[in-house]
Amino acid sequence: MEQVVTNYEKVKKQVEEAHKKFYLPKRKSLPEIIAVSKTHGPEKILPLLECSQRVFGENRVQEAKTKWPSLKKKYPDIELHLIGPLQTNKVREALELFDVIETLDREKLALELKKEKDKTGKCPPVFIQVNTGEEEQKAGISPDKADAFIKFCKDELGLPVIGLMCIPPIGEEPALHFALLKKIAKRNGIEKLSIGMSGDFETAAAMGATHLRIGSAIFGERN
Repeated sequence: MEQVVTNYEKVKKQVEEAHKKFYLPKRKSLPEIIAVSKTHGPEKILPLLECSQRVFGENRVQEAKTKWPSLKKKYPDIELHLIGPLQTNKVREALELFDVIETLDREKLALELKKEKDKTGKCPPVFIQVNTGEEEQKAGISPDKADAFIKFCKDELGLPVIGLMCIPPIGEEPALHFALLKKIAKRNGIEKLSIGMSGDFETAAAMGATHLRIGSAIFGERN
């Protein structure tokens, strides 16, 4: 468990150095590190909580339900992000557990979120996932439809859209995809960008990321 803390401190330093090297005048605060704890149990999460890390990411609703309710009782200021695909039949459970939904990727899901919002009067902040590489096997709105979908979610459905997220294709220069997402965000008045993972978070930090989804660089390889 000491290695997890060592890795975490190393990542924090790398983020700070990237931010300092490529200083962004209009954004003084460092990007938020989302410690992606999917497949890892409480024994690896607790050392980070003791280091005051409070923002975590999970891919699956069912897995998150097995470990986070008890951790949230002990650490009520935890902010849990859903960073994996969300099935419409899991929306209610997701809204009960997660504080941020980062993977709003289609109209059907947006309508289901609106339905739950109307029932409960609550909806956590959401990021819209953009498929910047237009990969058939990957979720997300295509870049050419992003503007219309953002407008639909914000203006017609009244969803609290606060950011955009993307996952660049493997083997391609991530900076190009980060730049595209940033351009879409700017013209739609969106400030938050969830970009960068373990292999490219320094590039993301330099390009204006507000959130970095970092898993294996902190926790090691997945179980």
